[in-house]
Amino acid sequence: MKFPEFISKVAERTALPRDEADAITRATLRTLGERITGGEARDLAAQLPHELQDGLASAPEEAEQFDLDEFIRRVAERAQVAPGDARSGVSAVFQTVEEAVSFGEFDDVMAQLPDEFGALAKPIILP
Repeated sequence: MKFPEFISKVAERTALPRDEADAITRATLRTLGERITGGEARDLAAQLPHELQDGLASAPEEAEQFDLDEFIRRVAERAQVAPGDARSGVSAVFQTVEEAVSFGEFDDVMAQLPDEFGALAKPIILP
């Protein structure tokens, strides 16, 4: 998946402007790079558009241990958006990452995260 398509999908899923979708995407990937091991972050980066690799490629080797609320807080702060927009943005980024990389790679990333993160990768279906 190419960078413009990735950002367009995040923007569409969040109903946010492209510049905010871009900021949330970069903040989410940088925060994800802190939460998973450096090797896994680099493996993920290798399957994403070049423009989105920086935050993952420079991830520390040791994964930090923090929960979903802290993950959302960090994304909101980095992207300078409200926590609600950050939560929906993280969900949109996770869904888009799942589409953009191989199943095995996405599964490897999710295996390093607590179960509470799994719900973010699933689209919300309204009745």
